[in-house]
Amino acid sequence: MKKIFIGIIVGIISGLFASGGGLILVPVYTYMFKLDEKDARATSLFCMLPMVITTAIIYGRNNYLDWSLGIKCAIGGIVGGILGGKLLNKIPDKFLQIIFIIFLFYAGINMIMR
Repeated sequence: MKKIFIGIIVGIISGLFASGGGLILVPVYTYMFKLDEKDARATSLFCMLPMVITTAIIYGRNNYLDWSLGIKCAIGGIVGGILGGKLLNKIPDKFLQIIFIIFLFYAGINMIMR
């Protein structure tokens, strides 16, 4: 039940803020469920797919999507996802944690400065 509740919370946050559930799921998986960094990231991506599809359908029905921009970025995202997935196997867990912390710090500062 706890895992489903976490999924609901992540889904709400992802749907509201388009934040990507990985910002929440990766730390939850590593600290609460004791997954290693790589397993946490892979599991997070697997869980986010249905959330993203569902939210995109709802946004599309309400005419919030810029289809041209979205399709072009999706193509880049597919290429980036392939490269990122391959890089994941080569980067040590500790370095992944540091990169993730730097990214979160950068994103937080950017949001404050806007």
